[in-house]
This record gives sequence, structure tokens and C-alpha cells, in this order.
Amino acid sequence: MDKRCSMKEAIAASVHDGDAIVIDGFTHLICFAAGHELIRQGRRNLTAIRLTPDLVYDQLIEAGCVKRLVFSWAGNPGVGSLHALRRRSEAGCAERLELEEYSHFGLLSRLQAAAAGLPFWPLDNYYGGDIARVNANIRTVRCPYTERELATVPALHPDVTILHCQRADPEGNAQVWGLLGSQKEAAFAAKRVVVVAEEIVPTEVIRADPNRTVVPGILVSHVVHEPWGCHPSFVQGFHDRDNDFYVKWEDISRQPKTYQDYLEAFVHGVKDRRGYLERLEAGLLDRLRAKPRPCAGVDYGY
Repeated sequence: MDKRCSMKEAIAASVHDGDAIVIDGFTHLICFAAGHELIRQGRRNLTAIRLTPDLVYDQLIEAGCVKRLVFSWAGNPGVGSLHALRRRSEAGCAERLELEEYSHFGLLSRLQAAAAGLPFWPLDNYYGGDIARVNANIRTVRCPYTERELATVPALHPDVTILHCQRADPEGNAQVWGLLGSQKEAAFAAKRVVVVAEEIVPTEVIRADPNRTVVPGILVSHVVHEPWGCHPSFVQGFHDRDNDFYVKWEDISRQPKTYQDYLEAFVHGVKDRRGYLERLEAGLLDRLRAKPRPCAGVDYGY
């Protein structure tokens, strides 16, 4: 079944006001194109779930899309704060963001529980800090084998998981290499899955290298072909991280006026990702494009 559509169509069909969403990826494969389309379509009251909310979630917050943030670390990686998040979470804010914080493994475990069809997940964790004290979802259970007290977190079922990958086929079988995030867990836990790919390839290509398939097409609702959909994040094997952007973002995002100017120019002011790319500095994409470094293949002979 060919599930290909535009990003605009995928977001319109999959994400509704009040939904709980995951835009996954860890360091690379962070789909800014999906976040920008959510802003353009004016989604509201979203619960935004992500182990490491960085710039794309901060932009959703500044645009007024997010009511609740479920996370385990937040910041502009290697640079500084997320200023929209800070403004919306400080005591003086009239419309404060609802925050629900976990450790990395705690939030991942919530997705793992949902993916496995379990009501909760036990952890030998949360003894050395205050997170469990302020998060009522973190509870305890006594181990029936050892009598030890273990922490638990409840299963988390996002309404939508959006994940970017290096390649997928038209059915949505998605392959990832390089750093892995929680793509697999978030996809299996979700009610709906949108796959965004740098390349769309025939199913025979996917089947020829099956171990790279992180998400099977049977879970996928929509497939979007969106090269450069992760800029300023990177995609292993396709393009590098735009480090200069992350550094410049500290000043852009610090003041609401300059923040809104950016959103107007690069999100509201363009129709789609192609329009965004056309507004980037001339020659930038060529400088970021990855140099070939192919990995030797394997023989799956039988």
C-alpha cells in the first residue's frame, strides 16, 4: 500500500488539537519540517513528548502550540537555554506550561511499557534525586521475587509519533543508521505514526538490508518524502549539523520580538519546507552535505 503524501497532508490527517505527540530523533533525525508544519496549521493544546526537547519543541512552545511538556532534559545542545520554555515555565508567566519531568530512562521506560502492551515499567532508579517527589506518576512496587522496592512509571501512548529516517519505502518500512533515539519504542507505543524520509526507495532495497529497519510499515499511517527536513539537525550520511545556527539561536530566541521575527520569516512566511530551504544562506546546503563514507555490505545469502 502506497502511503506517500505531503507533509501538509500528513499533519492535517494525523495531528489534532489536544493530541499527545512525539517528534523523535536523538541529536540527528530531528524533524523540524514536521514541527514547522504543526505551527503553520495552528495546532493547539498539544502534549509534547520528547526525551530531549530542543529547538523544535521550543519553537512549538513559542508559537502557542503546546500546553504540556513531558520530557527528561531540555536545552539548546552545547549552547544554552530554551528561552520560550523558560518564559512559559517561570512563576510570573500568565499561561504557564505544564511540565512533567523524568530521567531519560524513566521516560523511555514509559514508551517501552506501551510498546510492549504493559501497564507500567519497573526501574531500579530515582533514589538519589527529587524527581519522584514532584512527579506523582512515579510510584513504587514491591518485587515479588526479591522483596525490593522498585520505582515504576506508567505506559505512555502518544496519539502520534513522527520520526525522520534515512530511507523508507512507500509502505512506510523505515530504516535508520547512526545514532538511535527512541524511534522504535515511540512508534510501537503510538496510535498513529508518520514516517518522514530523506529517500523513498523500492521495498526490495529495504528487504535486502533488513536489520536497519527500525519501524515496520504495518505501524505507519503516512509516508512523507522530505529531504533536508531535519535542518538544522543532521542526518547521518546525508548532511551535517548546522552548528552555526544553534549558536546564533541563543540570541534569536532570547527576546520574544526576534523570536517572532524568525517564525514569521521561516515558518509562517513560507508555504512548505522547500520555501524554508530557499531562505537559507546561499551555499549553506552544499557546505553541510555529507561526504561519502559507505559501509561495507553484508551477505545475507541462503
